[in-house]
Amino acid sequence: MKPALHLFLLLALLTPAIAQAASPAEMISAYRLSHGERRVILDPTLSRIAREQADAMAAKDVLDHDVLGGFSRRISPAGAGRAAENIAYGYDSFPKTLNQWIESSEHRKNLLLHDASRIGIGSAKSSTTGRIYWSMEIAGDYARPKIVERPKIVGSKPVAAAKPKAHAARACRLKILGLCL
Repeated sequence: MKPALHLFLLLALLTPAIAQAASPAEMISAYRLSHGERRVILDPTLSRIAREQADAMAAKDVLDHDVLGGFSRRISPAGAGRAAENIAYGYDSFPKTLNQWIESSEHRKNLLLHDASRIGIGSAKSSTTGRIYWSMEIAGDYARPKIVERPKIVGSKPVAAAKPKAHAARACRLKILGLCL
């Protein structure tokens, strides 16, 4: 861990005002940036998925990725190409939970998911034991929206879009770096 981030996390653990000033997305972004990855922003869909996961773990008082069913099915509404989940329990604040994830190699891999751009964080307290359960969803590789061309309308009838001009047919004996020789 880089010294500046280590100091930031240590201060966040010791100073509640600092911990409250930095959101989970800012804290995770700081960690990711210090490791050459990009920032993440809080996403409402991922936040809902994380909150539901934390609620279900707290209700059953069990730390389990599959408490609500398989991860692939649960994460699919987010529409991401890649996603991961970290869960934890027992920590009373997000900075402490994040530190535990950073110290774990598998959780750290998820925090540093390449090209991730969005996260969701959820926590819930068990009414039986008082344990706090945490869930973090992180995702990226979102599909770009498809651009659909609308037909041009002349008068009241749609007109077909102009087709690109075809190049004169020629035989290509050898193609090197896109050049036809």
